[in-house]
Amino acid sequence: MLRWNPELYGRSLLRLADLTDEEMLNVIELSVALKARRRAGVRGDLLKRRQVALIFEKSSTRTRNSASVAIRDEGGSAEYLTKSDIHLGAKESVKDTARVLGRIFDGILFRGFAQKTVETLAEYSGVPVWNGLTDDFHPTQILADLMTIQENFGRLKGLKVAYVGDGRNNVANSLMLGCAKAGVNYVNCTPAELLPDPALVKEAGETARRNGATVEIFNDPAKGVAGANVLYTDVWVSMGEEAKKEKRLRLLRPYQVNAELVKATGNAGGELIFLHCLPAFHDHETAVTAESGALEVTDDVFEAPFSKVFDEAENRMHTIKALYVSAMADLSAI
Repeated sequence: MLRWNPELYGRSLLRLADLTDEEMLNVIELSVALKARRRAGVRGDLLKRRQVALIFEKSSTRTRNSASVAIRDEGGSAEYLTKSDIHLGAKESVKDTARVLGRIFDGILFRGFAQKTVETLAEYSGVPVWNGLTDDFHPTQILADLMTIQENFGRLKGLKVAYVGDGRNNVANSLMLGCAKAGVNYVNCTPAELLPDPALVKEAGETARRNGATVEIFNDPAKGVAGANVLYTDVWVSMGEEAKKEKRLRLLRPYQVNAELVKATGNAGGELIFLHCLPAFHDHETAVTAESGALEVTDDVFEAPFSKVFDEAENRMHTIKALYVSAMADLSAI
């Protein structure tokens, strides 16, 4: 039986702090139930006639397809809109675009650059808005990450997640807070030049203490990952930062997730999984890595049995569906 928190009906998700700890965990539980429902071959009508606008300033594989299939599975539909399809922030203000789309669609998922844009969409559209990624936060990704961790360990509270790499990007920011809200011990292994915002660290630290967990930052990755149950990394150069590529690669080479770092966890033969939000530069098959080889993770780790990156990618769909259902479900279809 599907159960979700009725208090989430009509609510937006712009960052994980928009949810209480309990609400976030409830969304993950609903995601698990919806995944089982889909695997049982059930295509329902919970989102019948619901229409979602997908506004994408940045390209995407997982977010775009997850957001589209998630609503279609339950009887709704999605319209994919790029910057060339609408006047967002160009001929028309974000505020005006929000007020137009809110009269046509039942919800909006935004993937782009400025956090202010998704906040403005939520303020003026009058419908639920979900942050599918901004430069500051990536909350829908972290819901899928936590779901994947729970699937593998049967629990969240008390585990240790070690993030290794660019410590101030959108994934690192949201993962830090998501772990804190779930009672997961979080370690950010990053060079001094890429430390997260102190205000975010303080917020996450206070949240973690409330849930009996810790938030720590290490410059030495080998020390930071000791005892980790989850090794997590992301690309070293985020979209929009291509001009910083060479500097970023030099800075982060010592933070590559490889066999040596896996061994440093002390859990190489036991309770350990590897996660990556993808795309990952782990071999010579892309233009980015053709000359330089693997970047943030080596191929042997990426392809190892303990790598759960494709489970994690699939779970983007189930968690986005859980957000849709929570905010827009046709209760008469239950």
